[in-house]
Amino acid sequence: MLDLTGKVILVTGSSRGIGAVTARTLSAAGAQVIVHYGRNEEEARALVEELGSERSVALGADLGRPGAATALFRDAVAWQGRVDVLVNNAGIAPSVTVDDEASAWAQTWARTLQVNLVAVADLCREAIVHFRGRGGGTIINVASRAAFRGDNPESMHYAASKGGVIALTRSIARGYAPDGILAYAVAPGWVRTEMAEGYLREHAADIARDIPLGDVVPPEEVANTVAFLASGLARHMTGATLDLNGASYVR
Repeated sequence: MLDLTGKVILVTGSSRGIGAVTARTLSAAGAQVIVHYGRNEEEARALVEELGSERSVALGADLGRPGAATALFRDAVAWQGRVDVLVNNAGIAPSVTVDDEASAWAQTWARTLQVNLVAVADLCREAIVHFRGRGGGTIINVASRAAFRGDNPESMHYAASKGGVIALTRSIARGYAPDGILAYAVAPGWVRTEMAEGYLREHAADIARDIPLGDVVPPEEVANTVAFLASGLARHMTGATLDLNGASYVR
């Protein structure tokens, strides 16, 4: 078992899905966890009750709103006086195609980039400034297989946003390693979450054929990868992207 005792970790989008499993995994390893939620306050507070209010706290922020990410990080720091690890997990994946109205296209692209990339960048900026004053820290950004192999026509904006996350992560790793700041990306393919369950059931045969391992990623595997990166056991891996996709895309 990894030992994260003494680490304060902010996990965005952790009221459900991958984020909630990650929060549980980090807490089980000894970390104090800041559970961020956008709209699911009830689920976030239930998770804090499960983890223990002395070792976790729920903070709300709409990352689709400019400036909200900056306020979130500062609120996270205020809880224990510091943040040691930032996990940018929150993301959205609405559908839009070139055949939709131009206004719908523009609005979907703008909101997706705001949540999936701009808010991530804002949180990373706050983390870098905070970490430089403390001798270092760790950033873990959840990207996607789509950043490398692309996505379906209705999800081009999602793939583009995750491609930006990869470039952002690599730039941070290269630019701030001398300050003791480590940056990693995790790139899952399909992950078995409640949000994806309907689509996975409907397209189970096609998805299974696309994945040599034969099944989608359990969220626990993403959480375990994040916990490993948060542990500091692989400092020289900074700048790397760890793929979890059952060999459906091998770089």
